[in-house]
Amino acid sequence: MINMINKDLPKKIPVFPLSNFIIFPKTTVPLNIFEPRYIQMIDDSMRNNRYIGMIQPKRTGNLKKPDLHKVGCIGKITSFNETDDGRYLIVLNGICRYETIGEISSSKLYRECEVNFNNFSNDLVEQKEIIKFSDLKQVFNDLKKLFEQQGYQINWKDLENQSVEQTINTLSMASPFTLEEKQILLETKNLMDRKKKLEEILVTYTNYNFTNKTIQ
Repeated sequence: MINMINKDLPKKIPVFPLSNFIIFPKTTVPLNIFEPRYIQMIDDSMRNNRYIGMIQPKRTGNLKKPDLHKVGCIGKITSFNETDDGRYLIVLNGICRYETIGEISSSKLYRECEVNFNNFSNDLVEQKEIIKFSDLKQVFNDLKKLFEQQGYQINWKDLENQSVEQTINTLSMASPFTLEEKQILLETKNLMDRKKKLEEILVTYTNYNFTNKTIQ
């Protein structure tokens, strides 16, 4: 079953490098598209299979063409609207993470990569939840404090209506972490590892805030 689904996913995809932004399988994100290169990318994607790859750029490389992290997540456009001023408002559903094999040279305005999904094939099947919401109590408490300090607003009731997997992934996506921290969360192999890594990152923020308050 997994191999069959893998065959359906494209091996060459357009990529959208967006700093400090990640998506996970089984999550949904809205995007506001306005740059000409990404307008072209969405036009081509809508005419083809509606797939685009989200990936974080590194802090190295050319300013207009930065190096890319190796792991990203492919998503499928499930909603498309064009505004009066020519912007595209799309909704992207996360499908499967991928590893970048190499970048493809082309005359298009946007970037394309050859990708491989083999190391993340578990993203394509329903996983039995081994984590309960009660296991996330400390994560919720620490994140609520962090969100309040950063001025973020989260609808916690909506989160609790999701599955545990969706909740952990949404928090990993929405939390005010660094680019590198979000990339670490994206590259975790499974949900249990992601939860542990999320807790580890939160501890560093909690300790930092505690130390600052103590010094003051």
